[in-house]
Amino acid sequence: MRVLVIEDERNLADAVARGLRREGMAVDTAYNGTDGQEMATVTRYDVVVLDRDLPGVHGDVICTELAASGSLTRVLMLTASGTVADRVEGLGIGADDYLAKPFAFEELVARVRALGRRATPPAPPVLTVGDVELDPARRVVSRAGRPVDLTRKEFGVLEVLLSARGAVISSEELLERVWDANADPFTTTVRVTMMTLRKKLGDPPLIETVVGAGYRVTPR
Repeated sequence: MRVLVIEDERNLADAVARGLRREGMAVDTAYNGTDGQEMATVTRYDVVVLDRDLPGVHGDVICTELAASGSLTRVLMLTASGTVADRVEGLGIGADDYLAKPFAFEELVARVRALGRRATPPAPPVLTVGDVELDPARRVVSRAGRPVDLTRKEFGVLEVLLSARGAVISSEELLERVWDANADPFTTTVRVTMMTLRKKLGDPPLIETVVGAGYRVTPR
């Protein structure tokens, strides 16, 4: 899941980003509305965690633009303005959810995950291809009933490929969906991750390379 945190309190923004990364999400941060607006326009995020009272471009403007664009990106407003009137107004301009500060981090994670499910086509609770099973909620993978220990990036790559249901996924799309903005698109990071993922999954091979196009999962 790709998440953008737009929050001008740097300590809070960084803490939220670190916590979401520990949950296996790819997270970018913006510390003002101007940068956040540009990032949300250029990259398709599953969820934007959006502070309302931002310097530069106000959070309400960013929220309204995302809602008007028809994007599947979901917006979670994270703000100190927590009255009923504030929540009603925030939801009215296009926010999908609203969480007032201070908040419990566990609740934030649950809300982000719920919004992320709405930002992508419906998928089964457990993704299964052949003898490989991936449980996104419990973050576990098994093959032929045996657990497969994957890193967060390997898990993310496999989840994207299994969710594609046989469609070809390019390296560029994997970078966008699994890594954050700090990933260098000219490195071999996807290829190296794919190599270790294939090794851990074992035989028969599950992931096929489509020359010049990308990767797909083909059950054997």
